[in-house]
Amino acid sequence: MKLHIADMLRAQSAGHISFHTPGHKHAGGDITELSYSDNLYSPQSVIKRAEEDAAKILGAHRSFFLTDGSTAGVFSMIFAVKAAGGERLAVPEFSHPSVFHACTAMGMQVVPIPQRVRWGIPLQPEEEEVAKALERADALLLTSPDYYGYFPPMAAAKELCRKAGKPFLCDGAHGSHLHFCESYAGKFADMWVDGVHKSLPAMTQGAVVSAQEAWASRLEEAVRIFRTTSPSYPILASVEYAVKYPRNLAIEEASEAFKRGHGCLANDDWSKILVPFGEQSSSAQAALEERNIYPEFNDGNFLMFYLSPCSKEEELAILGSVLDSLPRGEVGEDAPQGGIPIYREGL
Repeated sequence: MKLHIADMLRAQSAGHISFHTPGHKHAGGDITELSYSDNLYSPQSVIKRAEEDAAKILGAHRSFFLTDGSTAGVFSMIFAVKAAGGERLAVPEFSHPSVFHACTAMGMQVVPIPQRVRWGIPLQPEEEEVAKALERADALLLTSPDYYGYFPPMAAAKELCRKAGKPFLCDGAHGSHLHFCESYAGKFADMWVDGVHKSLPAMTQGAVVSAQEAWASRLEEAVRIFRTTSPSYPILASVEYAVKYPRNLAIEEASEAFKRGHGCLANDDWSKILVPFGEQSSSAQAALEERNIYPEFNDGNFLMFYLSPCSKEEELAILGSVLDSLPRGEVGEDAPQGGIPIYREGL
C-alpha cells in the first residue's frame, strides 16, 4: 500500500532550501506546512489520503493522525462527548491519568467503576459493575487492552451502551497491534484511540483517534482543538507506516509459546509478557540490564516485556535463556481460589 506522507517527503527532500521553520534548517523530512506538504489542521492532499487509508484499515468512518500521543486523542473523545451534552463519564478507577485530567479540564463528572487488585494488578471490571456505573453516567470509557494485557467485557459494554443510547469510548493506547483481530477496540467502540507508537513501528507520540459515523464530525471538531498546530512530519509519516505495517503471526505465536514455556502470567494480549519474580524483581531487572535486556516495567512483582510485530524470535530466545537462569521469588499477594492463572511448562 502506498505511503502518501513518506513518499511526499522523499520526493521533495533533494535540493530543499529552507526559509521556513523549523529553525534547525536541515529541511528534509522535518518540515512545516508548505505548498506541497498539506496541513494537518485542514488536510486536503497527502495527509487526507493517509487518514482515509487508516480509517479503512481500522474499520472507522474517520481517523485522525496525532503527533501529541494518545493523550490528545483521549481529550478529543471526551470533549466530543461534552460538546454533545454529556456531563458524566463512567470510567474504571485505574484508567490512564489523561482520562481524569480531561474530565477535570472539561468539567465532566467521573462515575468511577470499582476495580479489584490482585498481585498488584488492577483487574478489569465485570459486566455488572459496568452496567451499574453506566446507569448513572452519560457515556462509558474503558481501557482495552490494559497495560498488563487484559481486556474488559467489550461486547457486553457495546450492547449496554447501544440499549441505553450512550456513547462508548475506548482508550486503546496499548492495542493498536490488534486491528487485525476480533478483540480490537474499533470493533466495539464509537470512538477510540490507538497509541501506534507503543506496539507498532511509529515514532514516539504517534497516535490515531477514530470514530464511527455518528461521532465523526464531533471528533473532527475536537481534534482541531487538541492537536498541535506544528505537527512533526516524520511522526505523521511513521503513523501512516505503522498503521499499514503487516501482521506478524510468527512473533505472535512465538510469544504465546514463550509464555507457556517460561512460567509467565496468563493474559489476553500476545504483545505483553509478564514474568513473576516477586521480591526478586529488582535483582532480576538488574541482571537483565547488565546483559542489555530492558523490560518495559518492574512493578515489584512482575517484569513486563513488551513486544511488537517488529520483535524478533531470536531476541525472545535470548530473553528466555537469561530468565531461566534467574531466581524467582513469591509474588506479593496470595491469589484467591480461581485467581489469575500462571502458565506452567507442559500445560
